[in-house]
Amino acid sequence: MKKLTYLGMTLVLLLLVGCKETGGETKSEKSTRFLLDTVVTLDADCDKETLNEAFSLCEDYEKLLSRTKPESEVSKLNGSDGFIEVSKATRHIVERSIYYGDLSGGKFDITLCPVINLWDFEGTSLPDKDEIAEALKNVDYQSIETDGDKINTNGKQIDLGGIAKGYIADELLSFFKKNDVKSGIINLGGNVMVFGERTYDVGILKPFGDGDLSATLRLKNKSVVTSGVYQRYINDGGKIYHHILDPATGYSAITDLYSATVIGDTSLDCDALATICILFGKDKAKDLIENTEKTEAVFIDSENNLTYTSGLYEKDGVLILK
Repeated sequence: MKKLTYLGMTLVLLLLVGCKETGGETKSEKSTRFLLDTVVTLDADCDKETLNEAFSLCEDYEKLLSRTKPESEVSKLNGSDGFIEVSKATRHIVERSIYYGDLSGGKFDITLCPVINLWDFEGTSLPDKDEIAEALKNVDYQSIETDGDKINTNGKQIDLGGIAKGYIADELLSFFKKNDVKSGIINLGGNVMVFGERTYDVGILKPFGDGDLSATLRLKNKSVVTSGVYQRYINDGGKIYHHILDPATGYSAITDLYSATVIGDTSLDCDALATICILFGKDKAKDLIENTEKTEAVFIDSENNLTYTSGLYEKDGVLILK
């Protein structure tokens, strides 16, 4: 059975619609490559060399964080039986993952890896229920120990798919700022970050649609991440089994949301929160976001109704931050 790579969990559910304000004439470079198990597009006011360095940074993080690469730190952690010294990046992502595990009451669990391995969302068959039950015995993010720069997974295997691309997007933003890049777009397969003086329109795709938009966000200096149930799933006799798994059952989360789009200052946080929103369902997700500072969300439920949190308002068919 094909194993899912760690960075395929956040889907391409966002579409950059266009730039609303140009902010003056500036040289811009744009390129698209397949990295992090997704389509990565970088479009920034910089020279080609700087853009290439940004792509190299993506490659470095993929080598560091991918659980399918034997030399990565995640693979070393998954194969260890004690504390392993790790980089600042791995430590930070794991620590934030534990935080979001606690925040979600265990719904967000990076030790779900043995269950994820059983699912093939490019196929048509379901995993054996006994295999799922056995795999769930080794799922418990609270078993992870951290000690400074060292991590011990205590026999648990981790998958950072619900948070790592967010971290990488944040690091790319830092890289561009350090290199005096004034504005641009970072799009890691749906983890979108827009920065600088320009204002961008970012579209939210209609669930189970043919590329139509459900909504458009007008954003400046923000991260936006969508998680959804409708692009990677198995249709078994008319029943949909999507890729966002519930650690309590090992099966697709039972949710009344088709998609959750989270807007905030950091992509890492938006990444984790978008997944948690799907796991929570609409009402609980809305309460979560309303109580999270500097964070807003757009929800599309299973009847294709669109709702959004109180920090957004609609003008001329576009959603804008208050």
